[in-house]
Amino acid sequence: MNEIVTLISAALLVIGSLFALVASVGLVRLPDLYTRMHAASKAGTMGACLMLIALAIHAADFGTMSRALAGVVFFLLTAPVSSHLLAKASYAVGYRLHSSSVMDDMAPKDQAK
Repeated sequence: MNEIVTLISAALLVIGSLFALVASVGLVRLPDLYTRMHAASKAGTMGACLMLIALAIHAADFGTMSRALAGVVFFLLTAPVSSHLLAKASYAVGYRLHSSSVMDDMAPKDQAK
């Protein structure tokens, strides 16, 4: 049984690390602030949550497990909200979309693409 728990936690750790890698590649490769923020918030949150779940599965201590799961809940509640608010504030300040963007939903109706 101990080997199965170790294999499950190792698999979750590897998958979470791959999500974190995708988030970091997205930060480097994507063209504008909004797509970079999307990559960081979605893939980064998923990677961090999977790694914390791997910790919770692997930990033999209830305190460590509960803190790891509380971290997962915290990430899932705060990352989308903070990402949305940062993107909205960036748009309000004047950071515009990349020229390859298809649609600007926040533009006034007479200026929308």
